[in-house]
Amino acid sequence: MMKTMAMTKKRQMLTDVEIERLLADDIEWYWVDMEAPGTDEAALMAGVFKFHSLAIEDCFNDLQRPKLDAYDDYNFFVLHALNKKTKAAEEVDVFVGKHFVVTVHAHPSPVLDRLWDQVKGGGSLKGGGSAMLFYRIVDQLVDAYFPILYWMEDRLDQIEDSVNDMSYGSLIDEVFDIRNQLLHLRRTIVPMRDLLYRMLHLERLSHVHLHKAYFRDIHDHLLKLTELLDASREMTSDMRDSYQTISSNRMNQIMMTLTIVSTIFIPLTFIAGVYGMNFANMPELQTNYGYFVTLAVMVVIVLVMLWRFKKKGWFDIFK
Repeated sequence: MMKTMAMTKKRQMLTDVEIERLLADDIEWYWVDMEAPGTDEAALMAGVFKFHSLAIEDCFNDLQRPKLDAYDDYNFFVLHALNKKTKAAEEVDVFVGKHFVVTVHAHPSPVLDRLWDQVKGGGSLKGGGSAMLFYRIVDQLVDAYFPILYWMEDRLDQIEDSVNDMSYGSLIDEVFDIRNQLLHLRRTIVPMRDLLYRMLHLERLSHVHLHKAYFRDIHDHLLKLTELLDASREMTSDMRDSYQTISSNRMNQIMMTLTIVSTIFIPLTFIAGVYGMNFANMPELQTNYGYFVTLAVMVVIVLVMLWRFKKKGWFDIFK
């Protein structure tokens, strides 16, 4: 699917413009958006727009790292959008020339659709033409990262607050799932940050340097995103270590409890075993009060052992 819009030199916005009309002399700038391009779009990019074959090939390859390729009359950018539902990166390719912007993406892009409606409805480009349009594209793609990262940050806070209501296994599974998502986000955000840094310092990108303050603002946003990302990853590491410590402490308490119970019953089992052997010549078996004496001895042994355990501080683990 392909959409077109153009701004004439008389400041008139045109939409659904024929390709031949886009190339007319009275057009100040135009934007062509291609979603899920096929062979027809590839032929258009090669035949009408005269884009380099390597750049066209990049538009049809799998997800690539954000990058910049400079050509004689235009620049080619590989940018990443984030899918709000799956949190996965989706490639957005952008050709930027003096009088045009061509965007190519394999998946539907709510960010570009929203920007399209804004520009179509008269959204201001501050008189910057294609350069300002390109800034708006990058800016809104980057701004869409924030809600996803904020959601992960809030979810980590919720997990930390509900540590007593969730099992250790479910806690660790969710923490590691979020940590894995943060790793994938890092593979998008850090290369985008590096790309913006390169754009700001590459002299031949005149359309960037004319609006350097705006693009520097995007770079600042990406720096903030990187800091949020690193803080969230560190938080998952701290939560993982804390949960493992809590689990180890719980296991130690259980083992200590079992040790106390086992230690108490060892002498009692020994006494019961001795008097359960049923030898004929065991004098104690004929004693009238032997049973009660044995029970009393057992009780005394239990009380003495409990007193010794308390003195050694073994029961402090139950506090």
